[in-house]
Amino acid sequence: MPTNDDVLKALAGVAGPDGRTPLTETGLVTGISIRDDKICVAINAAPELAQALEPMRVAAEAALKALPGAGSALVVLTSEAKAEDARPRPSAAPARSGGGVDRIRQIIAVASGKGGVGKSTTACNLALALSRLGMKVGVLDADVYGPSMPKLLGLHTKPIIGPDGHSLLPLEKFGVKVMSIGFLVEDDAPIIWRGPMVMSALTQLLRDVDWGELDVLVVDMPPGTGDAQLTIAQNVPLAGAVLVSTPQDLALLDTRRGAAMFRQVDVPLLGVIENMSYFLCPHCGGRSDVFAHGGASCEAEKLGVPFLGEIPLDIVIRETSDGGIPVVAGSPEGPHAAAYLAIAERVSAALRSPARAEADAGRLGRSGKAGRA
Repeated sequence: MPTNDDVLKALAGVAGPDGRTPLTETGLVTGISIRDDKICVAINAAPELAQALEPMRVAAEAALKALPGAGSALVVLTSEAKAEDARPRPSAAPARSGGGVDRIRQIIAVASGKGGVGKSTTACNLALALSRLGMKVGVLDADVYGPSMPKLLGLHTKPIIGPDGHSLLPLEKFGVKVMSIGFLVEDDAPIIWRGPMVMSALTQLLRDVDWGELDVLVVDMPPGTGDAQLTIAQNVPLAGAVLVSTPQDLALLDTRRGAAMFRQVDVPLLGVIENMSYFLCPHCGGRSDVFAHGGASCEAEKLGVPFLGEIPLDIVIRETSDGGIPVVAGSPEGPHAAAYLAIAERVSAALRSPARAEADAGRLGRSGKAGRA
């Protein structure tokens, strides 16, 4: 396994921003993390210099990948966010030419105003349901501090470098392509990153992954409305957002905040899902509204957005998720899969709406890419 000294020696062979000084002598290397054969390095750089320093970042990453025993390497450019950087900007700006999202027709965010509402399980099963509808689907696990997709999909291998020698190839399970920071760090390793490092890592997981042609990329957003969420909403050409909530008032309050954030950055709301909507006893069949019931439907009406459906609180969904075989993949003909499929059909219909198609055509036109029919 590479050591810190090995990493520093490798980086000493990379020229810094001036093209001459070794990177290790510039004082810009601000963090090194090594977990088994996975290496993460943070390089301090002002946001306005990020594009100019991209060749340096790529060279540093290549030097680390060449180290004996290195399985994967991730180099991120970080900076302290300035106050003006936190102001909302329109999300309709196109992705950079040549980026990993260029061949993705539509990107949707699955979000929640708070954690613990089953957002990741919902995002995973929604992606699988969209795939069952005949779409080419990918999932980006953008919950950097709590990546769930490796566990949910039973994926424990590392992504490999593609034929271009630079882009990572996403893993694939049940016909869906998947990328997560969880593939690059150990399960029990805490990710203690500041906001700029998180934002840079998220940008690279989109830009430096060879997603290929996809109809839909489902982004499992971090919970809340902080820097990471704003980074994705402002810098990714999102076709829309799906909000996940449980029925109780506390969760719905945070759902309103999530809706307000997406509206502030001009991301359309595709609708609201009520998760853990009710509980059916597996023994007697009696129904209990553990977290109340119908709150998300009422909230969707107040927000003026579609109510996409409700998912029960059920041990089958929990067991299949923990087992790495989500219910849509493990029991595709069962009632729980049917609930996710119904939601997927409504999301698909929203994405096919004339207004949505016109917006996507405009986005693709601005980025110089032609959409598929």
